Formats: sequence, C-alpha cells, structure tokens
Amino acid sequence: MEDHEIVSSNFTAIINAPIDGIDIPAWCFTLSEEEYQGCSPAHIAAGFTTAPDGKRMSINVEIIGGSLMVQHYVETLGRKDHLVLESISDVFTPAGRTTIHVLWELRVKALDSRTCEFTNHVRTKATDEFMKFIDRQGIPLDVFRSQRQPMSIAHNKSETPFFAASIERAARRSGQTETVVVAGQRRA
Repeated sequence: MEDHEIVSSNFTAIINAPIDGIDIPAWCFTLSEEEYQGCSPAHIAAGFTTAPDGKRMSINVEIIGGSLMVQHYVETLGRKDHLVLESISDVFTPAGRTTIHVLWELRVKALDSRTCEFTNHVRTKATDEFMKFIDRQGIPLDVFRSQRQPMSIAHNKSETPFFAASIERAARRSGQTETVVVAGQRRA
C-alpha cells in the first residue's frame, strides 16, 4: 500500500449488452441526477461541466461515512471501454473542510458477444492538506485509514451493480431504433 493511500477498492458486475453498444464516457458525462441517485442512497447530486483546461468533468455529491463529499472528476482517459477520472474532492466533516485525492476508474471487457464485465475501481489518497487536517486532530493516517476503509469499500461494493445496470440501460437506449407503424407506413 502506498504511503498516503487510504482506500483501494475494486468490484465487478455483469452488463447484459454487447461491448460495441457501451460507451462509458458518454454514459458518465450525460448521467442524469435521478439516474445517479438511483445507484446509491448515498448519492445526492450529479452534473457535468468542463474543467478550466477544457477537459470534461463530472461533478458528484455524496455522503460516505457521514462526510459530505463534492467530487470534481476530470477525465484523464476516455475510451468507450475505459474511463479514468481524477478529483481533488472537497470533504466536509464535523471537524471542518479538507480535500482528498480520488482516482475513479471504470472499465468494461467483453465476456462474449452479449455480455461484458464492468469493473468499478476507486482509489483515494491523502492530500497534503488532508495530512495537516488529521495531524491537527492528532489522528494518525493508519487509524483514519482503518476506520474509513470499511465504509468506502461498502459504498463501492453497493453502487457497482447499480452503475452496471445504468450503463446497460444507456447501451440499450443508444442501440435501439424505434419502429413506429403509422397508417401502414414504417418509420424509424
């Protein structure tokens, strides 16, 4: 484990859609707030914008372990089957506000022509600001880590199948063309 790593958790779920129909960045950067909230009771709000350098950014607000987090996920890798986002996230605790570094990686790989395996990997590291924040409170990083890991891991484990289902729905919507019959004519 890296010196300032707090949590690294990795979970998988099945997506019942062909890999050609999946576009993780398109899903992420158009995810509605309602859809995001449906993936976890801890999810409060979601939106998307651009970072000052023009890169796409997903904004997520959630509560993990009693702390409100505002995540500013900037795209660092954006392929249809692999998305890496990086955030210096604001964390609001009873002791005050600080920041934490979060790396969020979403990936799919084909299992066969109709199904994929989705991987949701989240890694958090202490920023220098965070280290000073817990040091002022007399909390060693290993103590904080041991308390934070179960909550973060449980959160990731619970949201992964819901993210997979949401990506599956997006893949089905993007691959569908409605055919409507109107007065004997077919229209797509």
